[in-house]
Amino acid sequence: MVSRKIKPLPYFPAFLDLRGKRCIVVGGGKVALRKVKMLLDCQADVRVISPALHPDLARVVKKKGLRRVPREFRRGDLDGAVIVIAATDVKEVNERITQEAKRRGALVNVVDDPELSDFILPSFFRRGGLNIAVSTSGKSPALARKIRTKLEMEFGKEYDLLLSLVEGVRTELKQKGIRVNPEVWQEALDLDLLIERLKAGQPSNARAVLLGNLKI
Repeated sequence: MVSRKIKPLPYFPAFLDLRGKRCIVVGGGKVALRKVKMLLDCQADVRVISPALHPDLARVVKKKGLRRVPREFRRGDLDGAVIVIAATDVKEVNERITQEAKRRGALVNVVDDPELSDFILPSFFRRGGLNIAVSTSGKSPALARKIRTKLEMEFGKEYDLLLSLVEGVRTELKQKGIRVNPEVWQEALDLDLLIERLKAGQPSNARAVLLGNLKI
């Protein structure tokens, strides 16, 4: 019998604004700690459900004043949730969390179980406002982390400076009523030259290069 290769899900890449939105993490270990920190970094309203917490997670919960439910997960715990992350090591519990999340209309991620999840989390890093994410559609988180690590070495803090520079020029042109075709922007962004000037501590020169490329 010939086995059929299952195609990976065509995940929709998106960056969500979770500010003030209720996000619930079920679990109290190191994995739950990482997820809680990620959500807090996005200014989400984070709640934790677990009878016991890793010491580092307990400190975060106390320091940030997070609401914690100190017991096992129960039906009804996900009321009002937008995002749910199941970070327990018990498959049956994760399945119940998934079912409850779907009843509540919340999106759920079950750690290391893409089949139970509505979404998966990429391996990512930030350079200021620049976010770079890598996903293998859940097929190999280790490879995603490896690629992310490689990219981290290639994209230094100067890319945050570049983003600020481009944002400033773009805002200035908008205020002056000057519209620039997207294709012209693409041609104007000579990354190698702009990064070289920023690394050399020459932001004014980099700005002049950009404006010259834009022919403004």
